[in-house]
Amino acid sequence: MKTIIYNIGTLAGILPAEVKRLEGPQMNHVECIEDAYLVIEDGIIAEFGSMEALSWGGVQNRATPLAAGGGARSEGVGGVVLNTASAEGVEYIDAQGGFVMPAFCDSHTHIVYAGCRDGEFRDKIAGLSYEEIAARGGGILNSADLLHETSENDLYEQSMVRVREIMAMGTGAVEIKSGYGLTVEDELKMLRVIRRIKETAPITVKANFLGAHAVGRAYRGRQSEYVDLVCREMLPRVAEEGLADFVDVFCDEGFFTVEETDRILTEAAKYGITPKIHANELDVSGGVQVGVKHNALSVDHLEKTTDAEIEALRGSVTMPTMLPGCSFFLGLPYGRAKDYIKAGLPVALASDYNPGSSPSGNMRFVMALGCIRMRLTPEQSFNATTINTAYAMGVSDILGSITVGKKANLIITKPVPSLAFIPYSHQTPVIEKVILKGKAI
Repeated sequence: MKTIIYNIGTLAGILPAEVKRLEGPQMNHVECIEDAYLVIEDGIIAEFGSMEALSWGGVQNRATPLAAGGGARSEGVGGVVLNTASAEGVEYIDAQGGFVMPAFCDSHTHIVYAGCRDGEFRDKIAGLSYEEIAARGGGILNSADLLHETSENDLYEQSMVRVREIMAMGTGAVEIKSGYGLTVEDELKMLRVIRRIKETAPITVKANFLGAHAVGRAYRGRQSEYVDLVCREMLPRVAEEGLADFVDVFCDEGFFTVEETDRILTEAAKYGITPKIHANELDVSGGVQVGVKHNALSVDHLEKTTDAEIEALRGSVTMPTMLPGCSFFLGLPYGRAKDYIKAGLPVALASDYNPGSSPSGNMRFVMALGCIRMRLTPEQSFNATTINTAYAMGVSDILGSITVGKKANLIITKPVPSLAFIPYSHQTPVIEKVILKGKAI
């Protein structure tokens, strides 16, 4: 199947195939073509360029009207007239002067969960902190209780509502974590649901085993024994069933120590599972350093970091990933994204979609928070939510940019005046169409 998208006002996010992430000053620029086209073949970007260079096939020259009786007609903003009757096997999409850009990649979510935690919303309004809610047995443990009582099929159906929601808002790839199970069987249940989403939804999915999200209720006061459970029982079962692309640990104040994190990641390495880290959300935890030690693909949160974390990340393969939706919802500091970029590092921005601290998967809002609250330019924020988040979930070879040979995961907007308008008007419904794996959803 061949699809031609034409009358594109601006084709944004063009990168060479060899570029897998953007660092420092590279993040300041977004390569674009004005008045463009893009061709998709079998779900892959096959070619793109200026409209003047397009070999139309069934499309007549702009200056030449269709002959009488030439078949179905469609006239776009640029005056292109189609003869669809003579273009069998080709689908034409008129972008009508809108932007075409890569779909967002969201490299940090917890969207497989049961129910919600709206009761804790009242606690937050009353002034209780994330740590205080967790200390009272709420937070992650509440989600674990709800998940335990929910069947695997019901969990899948609830989660697919969120998957369809984020796809409609322009997300084309998502990493989904476990971590609301906290027992062997419930962690496996979560990961099996993630596998089912991967098999049934058009979105690209990566699974992350986060058994070390919190200490399960049955192990309260016996944290070292819970770490034993993660290492000796959960990891072998996860590896045996091939359920996880990544392994993660919440290395932070009140959760897992640097030493426990090191042990879990060392054990995961025996099974060849790539590490990632939750770090420095609540305190300067040492999580960034232990993540770099293990060549973690990303270290995420980073609301509280010092220059020592920036230095630790220099020259590493690890993507610093910040979650401004969490800062917004919890009233936490925003990550020092500009300082990281100034230091020559890459930065990714993800949603942290979860029921307790960031109940939204709207990556356009994440892009806007990057600009409004973190003072990134629209270009920096764009790159942080596309190519760099693709890198942070290990898919920047196939997604995250307009590149020949990559999957055609695309957003088509209504006509907008500039790239800056997309985060500036973050609540205006400018998305006209979302294409995943070459097909409109």
